Amino acid sequence: MPGITTIRGGTGSIPTTAAAAALARCLVGGFLAFAAATLPAAGASPVLAQQATEGVPAIAISLADRRLYLTGPDGATRSFPVAIGRPGVPIPIGDSTIQRKRRNPTWRPTAHQRRVKPSLPRAVPPGPNNPLGAYALDLGWPAIAIHGTNEPDSVGRQASGGCFRMLPADIETVFAATGVGTPVRVVRASLAGGTNEAPIVRPPAPVPATARTVPPPPQPIPAAIAPPPVPLPAMPPVPDPRCESVTAPLRRMICDIPALALLDGRARGMQERFLAGVADPAVRAAAAYALIQDERRFHERIAALCWVRSGTEGDPAVAAAAQACLSASLGHRLDDVSERIAGFGGGTRLASRP
Repeated sequence: MPGITTIRGGTGSIPTTAAAAALARCLVGGFLAFAAATLPAAGASPVLAQQATEGVPAIAISLADRRLYLTGPDGATRSFPVAIGRPGVPIPIGDSTIQRKRRNPTWRPTAHQRRVKPSLPRAVPPGPNNPLGAYALDLGWPAIAIHGTNEPDSVGRQASGGCFRMLPADIETVFAATGVGTPVRVVRASLAGGTNEAPIVRPPAPVPATARTVPPPPQPIPAAIAPPPVPLPAMPPVPDPRCESVTAPLRRMICDIPALALLDGRARGMQERFLAGVADPAVRAAAAYALIQDERRFHERIAALCWVRSGTEGDPAVAAAAQACLSASLGHRLDDVSERIAGFGGGTRLASRP
């Protein structure tokens, strides 16, 4: 036929125009199928869509948002606030998976943590004092996990040693929705634009003015029932034994500047004087652990508030700002330690704690 060239084979002939059309249809169809399988759905975060596969949940954590995004098998995404590593602490970036799930985990400080703070115990069993909370999801990076916390106020902040802390109810939800092998991706960028969920925390509905009631004034505690204050005789400052080897800029500054070392030593002396007066070994151990936890939280706060980038501490302006911040923080710490010891009531409150 004029205008059509045929290709002859063993069984017949095919017009080249028809062959070209069929080939084009195959290529287009294959490309569309590939795109549908690999490209994210409209409005979804590319990170979450790339991870999620049919029937398998996926987790993405945004350092910019300080939130964990959980995508379910149906493609729906929920997000939860997390605490991330405090300034100066390395945070893993990239892909990993859930390697192990632990319910009521035991916390074992790393060798580095125990070198930095020798007073840390070798292990903390499950309970209210466990920094991991009730659930932990161990990731593929060494000593990095998604876990609960006994410090809910730290969630949403740069406060951890590298792990991702969650509120108790949130980690329970994520723990139940995921399994070993669930993909986890940590990114620096924000993922907030990729979800269409409503805020998790909603303000309570306003109460009509006619329904409001004025609470009764608090009743004073009779003097006979109020616990007597714990006397704290003057105690000479106790130097920090770690000053011989510490290298962190803020800790080094506390050790080297006499005024700061005095404030720090007074708080340490106050604690040791109190513990020396507690006769019951079990109560003394519980009090010592509570004070250690308070000290750990204090150092996390000053690391965030008074942070000095290593190598800049020699700048007079940087050093003066850090010294002023440390002086105010250590002064507040003296008040906090005094109130904490008075709150123990001479050990009677600790004796009733689990």
